[in-house]
Amino acid sequence: MSRVAVLGAGAFGTALAITLSRSGRRVTLWAREGAGTMEKTRQSGPRLPGFDLPDSLSVTGDLGAAAADVQLICVPMQALVDFLAEPRAATAPTLVACMKGIDLRTGEGPSAVIARLRPEAAPAVLTGPSFSADIASGLPTALTLACSDDTLGKSLQDRLSTPSLRLYRSTDTIGAELGGALKNVVALAAGIAIGAGLGDSARAALIARGMAEIARIATHFGADPPTLMGLSGLGDLVLTATSEKSRNFAAGLAIGSGAPLPSATTEGIATAAAMAGIAARDRIDAPIIATVARITTGDLAVADAIDTLLARPLKEE
Repeated sequence: MSRVAVLGAGAFGTALAITLSRSGRRVTLWAREGAGTMEKTRQSGPRLPGFDLPDSLSVTGDLGAAAADVQLICVPMQALVDFLAEPRAATAPTLVACMKGIDLRTGEGPSAVIARLRPEAAPAVLTGPSFSADIASGLPTALTLACSDDTLGKSLQDRLSTPSLRLYRSTDTIGAELGGALKNVVALAAGIAIGAGLGDSARAALIARGMAEIARIATHFGADPPTLMGLSGLGDLVLTATSEKSRNFAAGLAIGSGAPLPSATTEGIATAAAMAGIAARDRIDAPIIATVARITTGDLAVADAIDTLLARPLKEE
């Protein structure tokens, strides 16, 4: 069987490498730091501790040693452009983006970044509701695999599905990307509401109205509406906005309660800033996203944000 490489040994990349190799695939995991320790101890790294590495999984710190015909890129969205600038990075004919967000500098999603910087490669997107520990533990998880080339998508679906990781195929990369990116902003809003003591009813309202904003934005850019009701939209939003295991919800909880922000990467903060500007430019009504952007940049206090949202004119749903 041909080799698969996972580029990035954060929690999600490590979890994917473990589940793919556990199902019998030969997998190489590239880690920027700590590769030697992981390979020697056969234990997962500090981003996802506590898991044994299967025998068919090799770990390397050398990008050249991670050559494969399919590479899963598992670096943070805001690091993707710089990562692809490395000459030995992402050289496979098929590159699967496994991050969620919008590049702050260009306003692009991951597949557009890959298409621009690696035009010789076929891009795909892997996204949806998942916690890394669940994937690595072998708990049932379903994700969206989006690829504009459905023939390639079918091949990737067969190659990357495992007994516990079920992939659903889509050709709507725009909808899959924007659903996965924007739900992080709504999860921040939900966490802020709970942290500020507004209660579960307010959180439910934010999730529902946030979903409406996601749909408006995504369809504006050409997404297929049913995609947003699937795993990469509603499914991911429900998980991320209701669990303290979600990094974005946990960050919102800290903001709402006045506690220090967690140290983990919070992609929703950058996505809020990027999309607030895009929505304003294109005159898309997105008050929750705009408010989260202002809160996370320190331009708006949480109490004032609540008053502003509640004071909006009454309207039809």
